[in-house]
Amino acid sequence: MKKFIAFALSAVAAVSMLSGCGSSQGTASKTADSSKAAAGSAASSSAEPTSADSTSADSSKSGGTLKFYNWGEYVGENVISDFEKQYGVKVISEYFDSNEMMYTKLQAGDTYDVVVPSDYMIERLIKENMLQKLDKSKIPNLSSLYDGVKNLAFDPDNTYSVPYLWGSVGIVYNKNKVDKADIENEGFAVLKNTKYKGRIYMYDSERDSFMVALKNLGYSANTENDAEIQKAYEWLQEVNNTMDPVYVTDEVIDNMANGMKDIAVVYSGDAAYILSQNKDMDYYCPKEGTNIWCDSMVIPKNAENPQLATEFINYVLSYPVSYDNSETVGYASPNAEVLNAMTASDGDYANNAAYLPRSGYAKDEVFTDNEVLRQKLSELWIKVKAGK
Repeated sequence: MKKFIAFALSAVAAVSMLSGCGSSQGTASKTADSSKAAAGSAASSSAEPTSADSTSADSSKSGGTLKFYNWGEYVGENVISDFEKQYGVKVISEYFDSNEMMYTKLQAGDTYDVVVPSDYMIERLIKENMLQKLDKSKIPNLSSLYDGVKNLAFDPDNTYSVPYLWGSVGIVYNKNKVDKADIENEGFAVLKNTKYKGRIYMYDSERDSFMVALKNLGYSANTENDAEIQKAYEWLQEVNNTMDPVYVTDEVIDNMANGMKDIAVVYSGDAAYILSQNKDMDYYCPKEGTNIWCDSMVIPKNAENPQLATEFINYVLSYPVSYDNSETVGYASPNAEVLNAMTASDGDYANNAAYLPRSGYAKDEVFTDNEVLRQKLSELWIKVKAGK
């Protein structure tokens, strides 16, 4: 899911990197970041739709207002303005910084036409009957979806949601200061390797941090087993008490780009930006598996303009718009042709190990909605950081 986005959107050169969260499909390995940010608006505005791009039968300029609720800094430079011009409408954008913040607003009755939650939160919204079913006959660009974002467990038939951007969680490391063999052989356990004491960043996120521990221990990231959760808690305690980690949020992006630490757990889009800025950095997804996440567009039950919302969803899936989104923000596009273009030899993310997330890897998991697990991890995470 989208967490923290690189906010320094400037034109940069792609860096040739080693293997990361790779996919055997297509042209590159699954990564996602803002390595070619500024160039995105120009390229996307000039990109022509392919045969897969189309608008629905109701795409006439009907006027009206679309209320769009999204993560901050998570949309292409021209996406909103071009939609307003093309459809003769007004878009009001609001921003959230967590799925829980977004959920609270929806639960309170705030109205939005299109919202972009993450996978596990969409699962919750479906369970609680807070979303409208999509009229897929008016979203022909669903045919453009990449195989890696099809049939996702939280909404396998795209009954309620359409992928917006997606990514993975992996390790960014300084290849001049960290032994590649340690990274590849130890996976997430490298965070406990005392050779690197005082040189690591951890995300200040209980779900992501427990995922790291659980996967390294060979457990599911969605486990409800108390004994497994306890072992993961002890794993994280060991990291906290022996490695002097620094817990970070969005500052990890610039800090790693500037080489301030040697190892960090990083979201793939942020990783792609770091790699583009610092040739000494590389990205790796451990063999024990990781979290693959997908943020998707949904229409809330109380949306005031669901027809325009449907038009917007179809528009975002089109080649030029998806290209603009992905290039500007740096996370992987759900559009298969955009992914091919981005990762081609002359593409914006050619040889960037973080852009294209791997798909079909059995040990990777999507987070599921589990309120009991969330509460347990939240309580234990406070103890981890307190050194208890």
